Amino acid sequence: MTTMTSAVTLPPGPTAPRAVQGAYALTQPLRGMRRLKARYGSAFTVNVPIFGNAVVLSDPAEIKQLFTSGPDLVDNLEVNLGRVLGPHSMFALSGDEHKRQRKLLVPPFHGKRLAAYEKIVEEETLREFATWPEGTAFATLPSMMRITLNAILRAVFGAEGAEFAELRELLPPFVTLGSRLAVAPIPKKGRFNPWRRFERMRREYDAIVDRLIAKADPDGDDVLAMLLQTRYDDGSGLGRDEICDQLLTLLTAGHETTATTLAWAVERLRRHPALLAELRTDDDKLLDATILEVQRTRPVIDLTARQVKQDGFRLGRWTLPRGYNVLVSIALIHDDDAVFPHAATFDPHRFAGARPDLYQWIPFGGGTRRCLGAAFATMEMAVVLRTLLRQFTLVPTTEPGERRHSRGVAYAPAKGGRAVVRRRSTGGDA
Repeated sequence: MTTMTSAVTLPPGPTAPRAVQGAYALTQPLRGMRRLKARYGSAFTVNVPIFGNAVVLSDPAEIKQLFTSGPDLVDNLEVNLGRVLGPHSMFALSGDEHKRQRKLLVPPFHGKRLAAYEKIVEEETLREFATWPEGTAFATLPSMMRITLNAILRAVFGAEGAEFAELRELLPPFVTLGSRLAVAPIPKKGRFNPWRRFERMRREYDAIVDRLIAKADPDGDDVLAMLLQTRYDDGSGLGRDEICDQLLTLLTAGHETTATTLAWAVERLRRHPALLAELRTDDDKLLDATILEVQRTRPVIDLTARQVKQDGFRLGRWTLPRGYNVLVSIALIHDDDAVFPHAATFDPHRFAGARPDLYQWIPFGGGTRRCLGAAFATMEMAVVLRTLLRQFTLVPTTEPGERRHSRGVAYAPAKGGRAVVRRRSTGGDA
């Protein structure tokens, strides 16, 4: 049970100044976390830019307790992705307002609606795959970005048009800049500040969405139409600013992270030829397990977090004061041999016939703030990879695995998930 007490007990941690710890976290993100865990244990205290004083967790029981604690005890961070996605974004909301908005946004990405999007994803995948070269190494990440961007744009806005083309040009640099600003302690003041460029792009985005709202079909089945139709319990609808922020959240969260995971999947599969041979049998269960294992071994997001909202919050072995941030290290729990035996080994068979524990396998975060687009992303990855394996022979490689490269919020393969492919004929391998 979660209890409250007044005595503060924090896990040990480094005592270097915040700037020094921040530089270490920036230059040695994953290696640094592993070293701190080896030195201090499964929980340690840090003091870094953006997060300030924070406790880092990697113990399964303590993570589960954090994720199941109510918003009166722990809730959203004060400094969050709302800085780049807007004050009405799901990432910016807390408490009852977060719960109320989440209730409205879940239906478009589940059940029959989700099945309807599969055709869109397959069409965009085939369109992109038609451009792939044979026999020549190339980075797959740009292709995966185009597939996921076009798919989410069509799911959100329906048919293509002038605004669709404008968003297709605007969103990639917009998302890239926003992703970097989200993790950089840069104030919004200053004449030559990158925030000025970001704000100009945001105004351009808002103008495009305003036009789309004005011409939207009120009886349509795309996400925008559903948001325009939806009502709170009191009968009121979403305001224009709420719609703009929530759509931006869906477009960004449903684009970059999914594409990056797909590039990692290509990177991993090329280094495991026996698994590739098994997947060629159209084994959907093994494909699903492979996606789970890619997300376990190569999570594109490093951390998920909460902030303590009451003094004396008892979390496992620790008692935390109000205002402390709690960071859950996704990589550390995914790499824990006690949680996932032989964790360093890429082995999708560990998930064959069994779903992962969502307090231990946490690439989408957890609890009431778990990514609401998780089902959409999982469907999208399955469709893209299934289509890839049917269309191409993916040539294995003995090259070392690609390093992790920070794109701001997400970690991508440093060489973009390079692939060499050969097209398959209808009767077998080409």
